[in-house]
Amino acid sequence: MKTLLIICDGMADRSIPALAHKTPLEIAKKPNMDWLAKRGISGIMDTIAPGTTPGSDTAHLALLGYDPYETYTGRGPFEAAGAGIDLHPGDIAFRVNYATVDKNMIITDRRAGRIQDTKALAEAVQKIKLKGAEFIFRSTVAHRATLVLRGKGLTHEVSDSDPHEEGKRPLKVEPFLQSQEEVVPAYPIIAGGVRKYVMRRRWAAKTAKLLNEFSQKAHEVLKKHPINLERVKNGLPPANYLLIRGGGVVPHLKPFQERFRINGACVAAAALVKGVCKLAGMTVVDVPGATGSVNTDLNAKAKAVLNLINNHDFVILHVKGADEASHDGNIKAKIEIIERVDTIINQFIDAFDFIVITADHTTPISAKNHTADPVPVVISGPGVRTDDVKTFSERAAAKGGLGRIRGKDLIPIIVDLMGKSPKFGA
Repeated sequence: MKTLLIICDGMADRSIPALAHKTPLEIAKKPNMDWLAKRGISGIMDTIAPGTTPGSDTAHLALLGYDPYETYTGRGPFEAAGAGIDLHPGDIAFRVNYATVDKNMIITDRRAGRIQDTKALAEAVQKIKLKGAEFIFRSTVAHRATLVLRGKGLTHEVSDSDPHEEGKRPLKVEPFLQSQEEVVPAYPIIAGGVRKYVMRRRWAAKTAKLLNEFSQKAHEVLKKHPINLERVKNGLPPANYLLIRGGGVVPHLKPFQERFRINGACVAAAALVKGVCKLAGMTVVDVPGATGSVNTDLNAKAKAVLNLINNHDFVILHVKGADEASHDGNIKAKIEIIERVDTIINQFIDAFDFIVITADHTTPISAKNHTADPVPVVISGPGVRTDDVKTFSERAAAKGGLGRIRGKDLIPIIVDLMGKSPKFGA
């Protein structure tokens, strides 16, 4: 039994007045998704929990069957692992955006015009010298990058430098632990609580100082870099600042294959998704032309999926473009990427026993951000109890026989259909 899970990042939406109060998924021409809905079972899914807005990191942990409340330690390590960095125990990792600041240090573009091909910029930043820790800086996809700090006396308990909106200055990184009362109740005095607090606060102060120093030095390097000078000359926003956020330590995840008795693989462009799958012990492949954007080469990704069938029971195909279009408020681009995903599905129908389609979270065009709305899901394959749903969309799926589930329930349901689920009890 072979299963393909297609995750269309941010595909789910709310009704849009400009689309006659329909969603992009309801408007898009998607005959293959609708075909699967007619022959499968549909439902809606709260990736984390009802009313809880998922981050992309916690959402993908849940979709792989892990409880994010038990396993999540910050987004940074997933980004770093997905970028191909070999993480060591104790490493502190952060996600980074290339951004644009003006001469007054006001952020004018948090994504530096969604700049592409930043490898040369990352190489220049890597030459910076920091006293007190080693660091690894690497570009990932488009405006995204990752930063790893390595050394003694470091912690992820520091604030972001990203204010998460334009028109503001980058924030100074601060230690989270500011007062003794914030931590001592968790560590009674008899267990050495004060000592542990003092140590953690010292580490946080050191880490914050290093990150602020790194940010300043990186800005000096980037604003003088030939690539950015050329971008300014051509009227493009320069990638002259690094916004740091999402710090975390490497989590311990029980390998996916040990948990579910199936071996898995992942085809994705987004470093985050690749990192989650890699830390779960899954095979992760790099695909030339996969950009993590609306212009990604879906045929190349489809070919990579098909190449994984013989040696893997379970394959994830992740497509990022719908989420990007949603964050940009681009209705047309969102509909187009949904339709493009649909065109490659017919390549998988005869190759896989089960095909599952869903989203990791809802990203409404109106909000330009993640929301807690449940996402649609359809499972098609042998033995599935089909329902009366005829199309794949948010509203149609809500009438399906699968009902309303949580993200961490999806893999156990799939594993049972594959005949791999162990009996609980005698």
